[in-house]
Amino acid sequence: MDGQGSGRPDDSQSGVHPDPAGPDGGVYEWYTRGLELLKGGSAAAAVQLLARAADAEPASRSIREALARAQFGARRFREAAENFRYIVEIDPAEDYALFGLGLSLSRLGDFRGAVEPLALAAAMRPENRDYAKALRHVRATLDARR
Repeated sequence: MDGQGSGRPDDSQSGVHPDPAGPDGGVYEWYTRGLELLKGGSAAAAVQLLARAADAEPASRSIREALARAQFGARRFREAAENFRYIVEIDPAEDYALFGLGLSLSRLGDFRGAVEPLALAAAMRPENRDYAKALRHVRATLDARR
């Protein structure tokens, strides 16, 4: 999965001080380091930092998206689906979160549940081949199982 986020949390640290038992820095440093780890192929390590950032700033959609991407990459599909669903509930027009939710559900074997978010994402961004391909795959799997 490729990131579509802005690359910066949508809320500030707002006075959060780092936990001495945790990683160095604050929320923004955890977030940026988590993104670097994710980009470098270390999804499981990214989950650790991004989960810490999400705990400190639970309303940040960009942190949640990065965490969901890392969870997906670490094959933690149920957790990824929960975080993508959180974003979609706040902003139903967030096509990338719909795509991530649909992919996560399909990896969990919930192909019926995956159809709607993937169809919505594909309808919102018809030029996105990844969205259309994922939707075709889920529909073909459902057809083959009938």
